[in-house]
Amino acid sequence: MTTHIAHLNCATMRPVGSFGGRGLPSDMVAHCLLVERPEGLLLVDTGFGTADLADPRRLGRPFVTMVRPSFDPAETARAQVEARGFTCDDVTDIALTHLDLDHAGGLSDFPRARVHVFADELDAARNPKLNERARYVAGQWAHHPTWVEHRPSGEEWFGFTAVQALGDDVVLVPLTGHTRGHCGVAVRRPGGGWLLHAGDSYFYAGETLTPPTYQRGLTVFQTLMAANNGQRRANQERLRTLRADHGDEVLVFSAHDRSEYAALAAAESH
Repeated sequence: MTTHIAHLNCATMRPVGSFGGRGLPSDMVAHCLLVERPEGLLLVDTGFGTADLADPRRLGRPFVTMVRPSFDPAETARAQVEARGFTCDDVTDIALTHLDLDHAGGLSDFPRARVHVFADELDAARNPKLNERARYVAGQWAHHPTWVEHRPSGEEWFGFTAVQALGDDVVLVPLTGHTRGHCGVAVRRPGGGWLLHAGDSYFYAGETLTPPTYQRGLTVFQTLMAANNGQRRANQERLRTLRADHGDEVLVFSAHDRSEYAALAAAESH
């Protein structure tokens, strides 16, 4: 049973080419969740870790130059877990939407945690194609975490085929396209209903509206980054349907939209 869910920003990024928000967003976050459960703490995504801040070069010069992360030590998941009175060992499980370098950097800060990921994503990270090599940084999991590989099952979750990763309260929802094994992570809220961390299946809140709205620069970026753009677009449509049909039961948000993060973090504080 989930007892509390905290919304964390584990990396602030100010990408080149925003032109005051007209091209790309002037400010992006790495929206993660810290879920308190009787079994231990669960992190959903990790942002950048302390090792990334200690040596930003391992993320690659092009990424650092274009994305311009703030590299604020207080934003690491480790710092925010400890600020809440917990230790890194209290984090027993990490569920990843995918293994891109801005989502998996904090893994080594929680070396005892089980890391839940779709098998196709782990295979992509371990055996990247030429056009995938820049997105995965093997050094982020060089500590050899305890991987828990999941595969889509026949179980249903609001019309999606899903895997129950951690009991009945946390579900991995296949949302492939951005990467080969990309997924959403659904967490049951203590007061009822669900949160769906949709990862990078979309970047701009308007993309899940009916009808959708788009930010041109982000649309181009997502198309260029997609492992399978057709799957990415199809899953965005499924998220629009989910929001339209079940918006009162499932609150959907993405990894990088500042407005979604701000609204949820503010609601948590009340």
